[in-house]
Amino acid sequence: MGKAIYPGSFDPVTFGHFDMIKRSAAIMDELIVGVLNNSAKNSLFSVDERVSMLKELTKDIPNVTVDSFDGLLVDYMKKSGATIIVRGLRAVTDFEYELQIAQTNHVEYPEAETIFLTTNLKYSYLSSSIVREFAAYGGDISNFVPPQFIDRIYEKYNIKK
Repeated sequence: MGKAIYPGSFDPVTFGHFDMIKRSAAIMDELIVGVLNNSAKNSLFSVDERVSMLKELTKDIPNVTVDSFDGLLVDYMKKSGATIIVRGLRAVTDFEYELQIAQTNHVEYPEAETIFLTTNLKYSYLSSSIVREFAAYGGDISNFVPPQFIDRIYEKYNIKK
């Protein structure tokens, strides 16, 4: 179906993100997981750490690569040769925002098409923000993130589990 990019901050990567990656990879010829380097955000993990975690998570999916980018997604798409953007929708409120972004991207890069995948119901509530908030207070995040990342997340908050 072409070369796609699934962009995001992935700070940290969640089971919801991983579900979207696996499902997208199953329908795309190539999938780039694009980690946005947004210097305006105060991220929990560095871009390099997020890229590393995603590479670790996707190492067994042959048509997935992980990369980081700065600036506009459409500029990165032109550089990488991707023409499809994959976005996940959790709720109607996501759609309103994502539709505006998709239309703007299409205006700036007419070759860009956005496909929306609805999230798996068991992850429809999940966001990286929720994970960060639970982790900051020492809450159990085992239902939210892959097990190999739990200790790394707690370490960022100086919490020993």
